[in-house]
Amino acid sequence: MKLKNILITLLIISLAGLIFYRISKNNSENGNSKDKNEKKPPVDVTAIVATAEDFSNSLALSGSIEANEQIEIRSEVSGIVENIAFKEGTNVNKGQLLFKVNDIELRAQLAQATTKQNLASENERRAKLLLQKEAISQEEYDIASADFRTAQSQSQLIRAQIAKTSVRAPFSGKIGLRSISPGTYVTPTTLVAKLVSSNPVKITFSIPEKYALEIKTNSEINFTVNGFPERYSAKIYAVEPGIETTTRTLSIRAVAQNNNEKLIPGTFANIELPLNTIKDAIVIPTEAIIPVQNGKKVFITNNGKAKEIMVETATRTDASILVLSGLKAGDTIITSGVMSLKDDAPVKVRIKKI
Repeated sequence: MKLKNILITLLIISLAGLIFYRISKNNSENGNSKDKNEKKPPVDVTAIVATAEDFSNSLALSGSIEANEQIEIRSEVSGIVENIAFKEGTNVNKGQLLFKVNDIELRAQLAQATTKQNLASENERRAKLLLQKEAISQEEYDIASADFRTAQSQSQLIRAQIAKTSVRAPFSGKIGLRSISPGTYVTPTTLVAKLVSSNPVKITFSIPEKYALEIKTNSEINFTVNGFPERYSAKIYAVEPGIETTTRTLSIRAVAQNNNEKLIPGTFANIELPLNTIKDAIVIPTEAIIPVQNGKKVFITNNGKAKEIMVETATRTDASILVLSGLKAGDTIITSGVMSLKDDAPVKVRIKKI
């Protein structure tokens, strides 16, 4: 019995010693690890010092160049084209004859209607004389007068149809490629050609609804087009009265001179829209911004350590971004290695001149 108690006692002492040894070793390892972390060298980073400055706010947008006026030339009446009076790709003047549809049948109908009109006119004249002599009733005269007005209206209708056989340019511009030849039977659905007036041209674009109150008519915009180094200007002349609910944007239209006709309707325009000037604005390089789930953040330096700051931003360009809140003038903002930084990480800062 005594031997059994001795063995149990020795076993308990051995287990207690093993536990004490593991606890001591773990404490030693944690202490070494902490020492290593504390002795971790600072990260070399570059930074800038934020300054307050006046910022000319502007938006970079895409738009489209449209013709000042543009229509599809068609015939209002059906018939055979007997004459084409324009050359493809040339300028035409307002009122110039473009093509003529055969009107022989209509002229024959006009001659017939004119004869009926003359007869009805004579009948109306005689009825009026008889009415004055009380040889006929007022009703008989009214019938003769109505017949004359009906015949007169029929003649006017046929003359209007004959006028429609001569298709003229509704405005001055350049006419495109024709899709008919002399002898073609055309109907109101037949596309003959397109007529375009491209001096001046219209620039149509849309802006986010939050900038709607900053847009004013007669203000100027600048734009460029792909393939041309020139920078063009245009003046806003019309703004849509309401926001497009599906896109939450506001449609705007400007007008630009196109004397050399280098601006071709249908092409894209790269638009720079000036907005208001912001006083004492903070503008930082775009590489300092880190997108996160709840917004955007930057790192500034504080006593040799990186400090995480949430910021609110607005207009962005290729190289910089406007910060609305979160930073102040004098903050040292880290611009390199920000993706691998952590809050309170030691840093060695090299100030970069702007």
